Amino acid sequence: MDTTAGPIAPMDMMAAVVRQWQAVHPDLDTGPMEIIGRINRSAALLQQAEDAPLRRAGLTRPEFDVLGTLRRTGHELTPSEIARETFSSGAAVTKRLKQLAERGLVERRGDTRDRRVAHVRLTDAGRDLVDGLLPRQLAYEAMALSGIDLARQRELSALLGELLGQLEGRLGVPRG
Repeated sequence: MDTTAGPIAPMDMMAAVVRQWQAVHPDLDTGPMEIIGRINRSAALLQQAEDAPLRRAGLTRPEFDVLGTLRRTGHELTPSEIARETFSSGAAVTKRLKQLAERGLVERRGDTRDRRVAHVRLTDAGRDLVDGLLPRQLAYEAMALSGIDLARQRELSALLGELLGQLEGRLGVPRG
């Protein structure tokens, strides 16, 4: 078998999908589909697993993202700042904040100058939960990546960072 031709294409669900599209439209370049499709499928599978440590703590990934945002920034944020940081809609953040406040993990206080503005902070219980969960969550994520050696993980991270930077710079609008 000749191994000088380059890396062997991964055998995953997207490989089958791409082969099917190539059979239907052999004239189209399916290269972008191979990348975006794998990113989307990987994200869906990771979400399907529901982040085991978070699930055991009774949190969803979006709720943990809100708590983590408050913890890593280290200060109060408005719901719109949280929405920007977590790439969520204002309505979704409002719902999450309500649920987290009911569980005693965050506190909201009104702005003294503008009653329409709220400020959100972690409670001690929220901070303790994030600090206790983060090492377990990182270990879970490391396990999910454990089939890829560390050098390749770094390469993947750099490539995804490059893609994300381009997408964020364009605000998600593809160039023509």
